[in-house]
Amino acid sequence: MAPGSIEAARRACYKNREQESSLTMPTAKRKHARAQTEVVIPEKIYFRIGEVSELAQLPTYVLRFWETEFAQLRPTKSSTGQRMYRRKDVEYVMQIRKLLYEDGFTIAGAREKLKEELRLNRPPAQAAKRAGKEDGSAAQAALPFLAPVNGAQPREELRRVRKQLSEVLDLLS
Repeated sequence: MAPGSIEAARRACYKNREQESSLTMPTAKRKHARAQTEVVIPEKIYFRIGEVSELAQLPTYVLRFWETEFAQLRPTKSSTGQRMYRRKDVEYVMQIRKLLYEDGFTIAGAREKLKEELRLNRPPAQAAKRAGKEDGSAAQAALPFLAPVNGAQPREELRRVRKQLSEVLDLLS
């Protein structure tokens, strides 16, 4: 037998052993071993539970259980009782799946992590209201202005718009 063919047989044997070991690996480790690839969520308004189940590669009963455990995950129900997930709900499912299966969080830990992220990502206008700042300057400072993408809008135009918005705010208060 040629030396090259022996080496090829060894590689094939090793490859088969590697596949067998991943199948005999405990379920929890297998879940951690196969990391979720980047999932592209289709541009739709509503998703049925089966569609979300396929996207997240999870059984539907897991999604129904997560609805009881995570306050952020609240799909609406159609007139026939079918769960209808919005895009935001699907994104939460994917985030929860990552926290639980890839990052190794417990359900309680994932719940706290999501609450913490929700607090950190709160828009500035809501944060100013919660802090009790009711004066016009705080409300005006909390208004988000988007910078021009290509720099076509000059700074003076932004100042003019800000002044007009300030006048409208004065009229309303």
